[in-house]
Amino acid sequence: MAKIIAVANQKGGVGKTTTAINLSASLAVLESRVLLIDADPQANATSGMGFDIRTIKTSIYECLIDDVDPNSIIINTEVERLDIIPSHIDLVGAEIEMTNMPAREQILKSVISRIEDRYDFILVDCSPSLGLITLNALTASDSVLIPVQCEYFALEGLGKLLNTIKIVQSRLNTSLEIEGFLLTMYDSRLRLSNQVVEEVRKHFQQMVFETIVQRNIKLSEAPSFGKPVLLYDVNSTGAVNYLNLARELLQNNDKTKMSDAEKIIE
Repeated sequence: MAKIIAVANQKGGVGKTTTAINLSASLAVLESRVLLIDADPQANATSGMGFDIRTIKTSIYECLIDDVDPNSIIINTEVERLDIIPSHIDLVGAEIEMTNMPAREQILKSVISRIEDRYDFILVDCSPSLGLITLNALTASDSVLIPVQCEYFALEGLGKLLNTIKIVQSRLNTSLEIEGFLLTMYDSRLRLSNQVVEEVRKHFQQMVFETIVQRNIKLSEAPSFGKPVLLYDVNSTGAVNYLNLARELLQNNDKTKMSDAEKIIE
């Protein structure tokens, strides 16, 4: 049975999709079977994995609205053991269409239940909002991973997200946990970056991942080539950061698997 993790933060530009893509790829390289679900109408995770969204005929939208079997639309990626369910701009309208559907917050959970036994991890890349699709992702997930950028106003809006998580925990998914806060876009030369790290660690303590994702040009370039940073430049800081994060996640979940890929991290 897969561990289902929503990657969520309603604040844009915090490294959410970058994290979803590269953590998925890193877990796959470390020999886990991984599915990435792109639940963002912008479909950046889909294009970031090298797929042309203009040619996508069926996506997560059809699974949610038309009850299409998710097994039929899973796509294999360039990374061995990593699959993706793509997104499409049509997903913008899904929230309105789902409004009057029965058990509307549980639809994605029902979709995932048909495929979860095929994977060790399922990561859901959420849109930068707290709408019905994100609510579905939180209801379907075992935990939520929250990227927080090391910049001014880093903690702004987190209260709203945490409040939404509490509501989901009390009404829709009592077993939902916070997988951890991930510090992203860290620049050791900037005093502000170090202050944000200090502040987030003080606020959330053990809930913050030890791994910090640094600002890295290769990490920024990789999506334009449709590749996770591991395939774009395996020796880059970004690749090492996300491999470290994957190993930390595996250790936290007692699913650590040794492989030759781990030598890259050392």
